Amino acid sequence: MTLRAVAVAGRGLVDPGGPVFRADDEALLRGAAAFETIRVYDGTPFLLDEHASRFRFSVGALALAPPAELAPLVELVLGAGPPDGVLRLYRTSHDTIATLADLPEGLEEQRAQGITLRSVDLGAPALLAGVKSTSYAAAFAARRLAEERGADDALLVADGVVLETATANVWWCRDGELFTPTTGAGVLPGVTRAFVLGLEQATEGAFDLADLQEADEAFTTSSIREVMPVVAIDGRTVGDGRPGPAAARLQAAIRLHSRR
Repeated sequence: MTLRAVAVAGRGLVDPGGPVFRADDEALLRGAAAFETIRVYDGTPFLLDEHASRFRFSVGALALAPPAELAPLVELVLGAGPPDGVLRLYRTSHDTIATLADLPEGLEEQRAQGITLRSVDLGAPALLAGVKSTSYAAAFAARRLAEERGADDALLVADGVVLETATANVWWCRDGELFTPTTGAGVLPGVTRAFVLGLEQATEGAFDLADLQEADEAFTTSSIREVMPVVAIDGRTVGDGRPGPAAARLQAAIRLHSRR
């Protein structure tokens, strides 16, 4: 994704290609930084209040100082970038930062054909339950491993229990019922996840990988990729191997809500 605009509290807009973080920032030294990723539709960040609430929770859980006021930073980058894009908020040990970037390429093509997952067992789940921090090393290493094995993304499991993908929550349908792992250690309380739960009833719990592999339909949800159908897991076809009706219905609901 091409970075289009960067704003730093106390400095305003800065060169997107220039230095931003200090060399002694805990974000660089120890990965101690909170962040949020938000889809922007026609100049309006989707579910911004919900993302800001989770952002402040993550900042507190990481024992960082409260962030600067977000609205002025968001306004600055939105005014300096494209109408549709990726808004990110960061709180490090020194700075509050907002950035705006282009959307990833090929999302609609992926949505039309669906993605494939490869399970990667992480063992014991993470300790920072519910915290969205920049420490994504394990998840991204799992994604690289899944890609090397021919899949599009990694399905993270802990001792055989389904968690999420590298950057998205996981859902599946079986016999007309919707399922998703409950939030907690290893499963982020996604903002898009909460939006979907506000639309449709789902059974939350701890599920073995076999439960997901027997699904009639599966998909992931995240702020940027929205609802992304899953058509195969560990080389096994999900349902009939095509994007299913639940994913299409929920994707349409997100787009409809984004225009309000």
